[in-house]
Amino acid sequence: MAKIAVFNMAGQQVSETELSDAVFAITPNEAVMHASVVNYLANQRQGTQSTLTRTEVRGGGRKPWRQKGTGHARQGSIRAPQWTHGGVALGPKPRSYRYALNKKVRKLAMKSALSTKVLDQNMIVLDSLKMDEFKTKTIVAMLKALNVEGKALLVTAVADQKVVKSAANVPGVGRYTGMNRPRGSCLKNIKNAQKTSKFFGVFFGLKSCILSKDDYNND
Repeated sequence: MAKIAVFNMAGQQVSETELSDAVFAITPNEAVMHASVVNYLANQRQGTQSTLTRTEVRGGGRKPWRQKGTGHARQGSIRAPQWTHGGVALGPKPRSYRYALNKKVRKLAMKSALSTKVLDQNMIVLDSLKMDEFKTKTIVAMLKALNVEGKALLVTAVADQKVVKSAANVPGVGRYTGMNRPRGSCLKNIKNAQKTSKFFGVFFGLKSCILSKDDYNND
């Protein structure tokens, strides 16, 4: 098993922990990660777009001119698709864009994303991520101590409102809770950071990291 350094919020290394090779040391599958992100974005669509067909546009009930003898092409309605202000042919209507990915595909995508972070040395493990008060300066100071610039994702097993709200005003810093049951939004944030050359950190409380590894190994 690979070992990774464990830091405190002051940026000091306090120990090391082992990472499960089954989760953090697999060969990343880019196609599966892409499919998972596309699935998440598709499921986020409202699907409320709508256009009017020729039968739904107001007017056009009268034939604009007689069939023969005018020199014009024959027309039956001024609301036909070829007319300005006419209806739309084969336009979008409200529908659901939701579709499901297999459970094994979702798990492989998350493992691939986490393994990519370890390979790129863009993962930081914290011994704990706790705050006594709502303070954005505390999060900013922690990121500075850990030399994190640009986009970062704070991941905890349990929702801590002090952490969530304190990090809300820091540009580029995302928050995700419930890593023991990750969803597509978490993978999307990890995948999105791969598109930048900036440092990207995934932060765990040490217990959260162990819990997360156990969950993946048991599933």
